[in-house]
Amino acid sequence: MKLPQEFIDKYRNLLGEESDAFFTSFDQPSEKGFRINPLKSDPQKIQYALNKPVEYTKYGYYGSVSGKSLEHQSGYVYSQDLSAMYVAENVSVAPKARILDLCAAPGGKSTQVASLMNNQGLLVSNEINHARAKILAENVERIGAKNVIVLNESPARLAEVFQDYFDQILVDAPCSGEGMFRKDHQAVSYWNKDYPQQCAGRQKEILTSAYQMLAPGGSIIYSTCTFAPEEDEQVVEWLLEQYPALQIQPIKKYPGMDDGRPEFADSNSDLSDAVRLWPHHFKGDGHFIAKLTDTRPKKAAVSVKKVKKKRMNQRQSLTKEQLALWEDFSAVLTDGFHFSLADLRCYGDHLYFYQHSWPDISHLKFMRPGLLLGQFKKKRFEPAYTLALALHPQDCSQILEVSHDDWAKYVHGETILAGGSSLRNGWKLLVCEGKPFAFGKLVNGTVKNFFPKGLRFEA
Repeated sequence: MKLPQEFIDKYRNLLGEESDAFFTSFDQPSEKGFRINPLKSDPQKIQYALNKPVEYTKYGYYGSVSGKSLEHQSGYVYSQDLSAMYVAENVSVAPKARILDLCAAPGGKSTQVASLMNNQGLLVSNEINHARAKILAENVERIGAKNVIVLNESPARLAEVFQDYFDQILVDAPCSGEGMFRKDHQAVSYWNKDYPQQCAGRQKEILTSAYQMLAPGGSIIYSTCTFAPEEDEQVVEWLLEQYPALQIQPIKKYPGMDDGRPEFADSNSDLSDAVRLWPHHFKGDGHFIAKLTDTRPKKAAVSVKKVKKKRMNQRQSLTKEQLALWEDFSAVLTDGFHFSLADLRCYGDHLYFYQHSWPDISHLKFMRPGLLLGQFKKKRFEPAYTLALALHPQDCSQILEVSHDDWAKYVHGETILAGGSSLRNGWKLLVCEGKPFAFGKLVNGTVKNFFPKGLRFEA
C-alpha cells in the first residue's frame, strides 16, 4: 500500500524500531470476525462454524459471514471487525441502565450493546448524518431489540435535552481513520498531516456534549479507529484536565493488546490504562479505547429537559378504530409476548412499542422511536418486518415453516406457495430453520410478499 510520506515519517519517529513491522501490516489482510445474537432463539444453531471463539467477547467468533445468508438477514449473526468488538465489551450493562451510543452508525457497537442488555433498560442510538442514521436503524432493527431508540441529532442538541441522564455513554468518535487504511484505501486519500488535529477539535466538541449528558457516577467509553496521538491519548488527557471529576479506568488487556502511551501526550495521568490495538500486534484493525468514570456522587435519576420547539403534527394515542385493528391482529401473539396499551405510540399511521417510562422524544429528530410494530392502512393493520424479527417462534400462534428455497424466493420479493388445505387465511410469521424472518399474508394457499422492497435481495 502506498502511504503518505508524512504519515511514514510521523510513525517512524513515534514507533522507532517497531515501525517496520507496523508498516508491513498494512499489506496484510485483517482477519474477519462475527458475533452471534443472544436475543434470538437458539443463537448457536447456525450454518457458520463456532469453533474459533474470540477470547475477549462472549459472543464473538473468527470467520466471515455472508450478508445474503438466512442467518444474517434474520439477525442471528453480525459481521464486525475484531478490534471494534472490544469497544462495546467495556460498556457496563445493568438491568435499568440508560445507555447512549452517541456516534453510532453503522451500528456494530449499538447492536452489540443491545444484545448484551437483553431488552432491559434503554439504549439511545444516535447518528448526526441522516443517510448513515438510516443504515443504523436498519441494523438495529435486524437484531430484534425492543429497547432501542434511534435518533438523528447533533450531540449539542442532545445535550440540551438529556442533561445528567445517561449511566454509560459510548463515543466512537469520527476520526482520521488511520486504523482503517488497509481495509478502506480511500481513507488514505483524504489524510494529511493536519487532519488528525482537525479531527481532535471535533472530538473535543462531541465529548463536551457527552459529559453534559453523563449522570454522576457514570462512565464515558471513548474510542477511535486511528493511531494518531492527537486524537487518542491527547484527547483523553484534555478530557481529564477539563473535567477533574473524571478518572481513567484500567481496561483488561488480552494477548496482542497494548497499553496506551502516556509519552504520546506528555501526560502525568496513567494513560497506560487505555488500550491500543496495533495491526502488527493484533488480528483486527487499528483501534484506541479508554474508559473514564465520573466520581461525582450519584443522585436521583433525572428526567429529560423539555425544549421549546414547534412539535411535529404527530398523534401518539390510538383511535378506537386503530385499537380494534391492533387487538384483532395481536390475537395471533401468545401470552408470552404482550404489549401493554400504555406502551403503544402512534406516529402518523405507524404504531410503535415505546415504553411509557422512556423520555418524550417527539421534539427530537428520530429514525425509530422504539420498535415498529406495523402500519395502519384502510381498515386493516399491516404488521412490520421489524416486529417479525423481534419475535421468537413461540411468541406467535400463526407460524408458517418454509424451506430454505422458499426463504430465498421470499427475500427476493416473490410469492410462495403454502401446502395444506387446513391452513386458514391471514397473517403468518414466516420461519425458516427455526428462524423468524418476515410476515407474510396467506390467501388461498399463496403467501403474498410483504418483504420490504428496499431490503430485497437482488437475483
